[in-house]
Amino acid sequence: MRDSAAFSDPARERIMFARRLLVTAVGTLLLTAVLVARYFDLQISRYEDFATQSNNNRVLVRPVAPSRGLIYDRNSKLIADNRPSYNLTIVPERSEDLEELLADLGEIINISERDIQRFRKRLKQRRPFAKTSLRFNLSEEERAVLAVNGHRLRGAETSARLKRFYPDGELFSHVVGYVGRINERESKTIEAIKYSGTDSIGKIGLEKFYEQQLLGDVGSEQVETNALGRVTRVLDKTGAVSGDNLTLYLDSNLQQVGLEAFRDKRGALVAIEIETGGVLAMISAPSYDPNLFVSGISQKNYDSLLYSQDRPLFDRAIRGQYPPGSTIKPMFGLIALQHNIVTPSYKIKDNGYFYFKGIERPWRDHNFARGGHGDGVDLAKAIVESCNIYFYGLGVKTGIDLLSDYGAQFGLGSTTGIDLPGEKRGIMPNRAWKKGSRGQSWFNGDTINTSIGQGFMLATPLQLAVMSARIASRGEVRTPQLVKAINGQPQPIIEAREEIKISDKHWDYVHRAMENVVHSNRGTARSISKGLTYKIAGKTGTAQAISIDAEDKYDSTKIAERQWDHALFIAFAPADDPKIAIGLIVENGEHGGSAAAPIARAVIDAYMQSDPSAAVAENQEP
Repeated sequence: MRDSAAFSDPARERIMFARRLLVTAVGTLLLTAVLVARYFDLQISRYEDFATQSNNNRVLVRPVAPSRGLIYDRNSKLIADNRPSYNLTIVPERSEDLEELLADLGEIINISERDIQRFRKRLKQRRPFAKTSLRFNLSEEERAVLAVNGHRLRGAETSARLKRFYPDGELFSHVVGYVGRINERESKTIEAIKYSGTDSIGKIGLEKFYEQQLLGDVGSEQVETNALGRVTRVLDKTGAVSGDNLTLYLDSNLQQVGLEAFRDKRGALVAIEIETGGVLAMISAPSYDPNLFVSGISQKNYDSLLYSQDRPLFDRAIRGQYPPGSTIKPMFGLIALQHNIVTPSYKIKDNGYFYFKGIERPWRDHNFARGGHGDGVDLAKAIVESCNIYFYGLGVKTGIDLLSDYGAQFGLGSTTGIDLPGEKRGIMPNRAWKKGSRGQSWFNGDTINTSIGQGFMLATPLQLAVMSARIASRGEVRTPQLVKAINGQPQPIIEAREEIKISDKHWDYVHRAMENVVHSNRGTARSISKGLTYKIAGKTGTAQAISIDAEDKYDSTKIAERQWDHALFIAFAPADDPKIAIGLIVENGEHGGSAAAPIARAVIDAYMQSDPSAAVAENQEP
């Protein structure tokens, strides 16, 4: 026992225990610190990385784009279609290094600097984890290359989309319009959810006006993705609802005939179905291919259109505002007859000049070089031969107040209400208009200029067609419209207001005069009557593009072609039972009878050949 006690040292054991306890405590603290640090690293420092990786391997809800509504002409010919297209898209959250990914993609397929710039703009507009397009319309070769290299292109994938396609190219570019990619300004005004499945929106024409009907309703699908962001399976799906299909009054054949008739000319034509107000043709020449804009037009192509002297992007049919010239003479004649300002028997002598008391400067007639139209010029002759001198006097007698009031009833000076965006009002001037826009009083000289469709007066080709239709229908007022049916459901004919009150005998008188414009030996459009098997009623017009002094004679050989007079024509047919009405202009065409009227005849001929009711009406003519 003594020996055991001799070997026992309590003090030493206490020190050893304390040391072991300290080592254990320090070790425990160090391990705890490591765990805390690791916890901090996982939960705080690297939270975003792990959250992203988690999102890459979870159930996602993604939008399903609806199929955009189709557009057909009146004969069920497809003029706005959807075709499959493949785009290269990127989800940045699934890419470890976006810049490196872009560089890798640029090595295997062609990606321009402009593609990257646009991609960066789209990134600012997108929602988290939304696919953002980098390249559109991938070729089969490009898709194959991307598929082979897919394992190293994390965050990038090829997505199938339906792309808008216009089979007829330039034929309907202005009226149907086109879709294009949503820009930054549009992204701030649209409903983000409705457009979550698409990056396109209607830009102009019917595509823009009927955007909400054509768009459709976006669907959704729940998908499970792996760590690479690839879809492994679809868990649930709510189908998208396709947009509405539109059937138009437009006739592809008439549109084609009209555009070809313009050839290399600049101008516009609108043809209206008188019974319904439906627009059968709406042409702005020259035109362009809207397919260039669908996926983003190149700068070179855009510059060639934007800076062209011929202004192909400008919609002359509803935005071009021109002096209507003598095309308004039948309308002003109706007004004067209705209010007994002149009678059919009232005649004047035309020596080529018109003088108004107190004004030294005379107003000329286009026929002044041959001494005017001579004796015995009544209203009918003034319309048939387009006698300005007669209408100068008629305008002064009638007064601007009456001319302006009736002009508005015939569709001048205000938008027609057609189902298109961007229509211009034109100008039907009056006292209030001049005071408000020019700060000046109205003078008789202003009325004289207005009486032959010059001066302040401006009209669009659409307004000329509307005026022609209202003359043809004896005052029935219908709003022009392009869409005939939506999803097969006919759209109502829009009666704009009460009919224009003018006596039947005055309608008869002016209709006969307009018929003689084409079919008499003295008519200004007699050149188009050769070979006609039906009757056309019309009125030519010439509008100055530049001012000419009273003492000077217009001579096109001394001025540039783009300063020549504009040529205009309004018409309806068949003359005895009107079905179609037309208004058109040929910029710098000089003479309505030689430049504009033949285009109208080509379109009316095509209509008469294709419309059974018109043919029947003509065959019944005595």
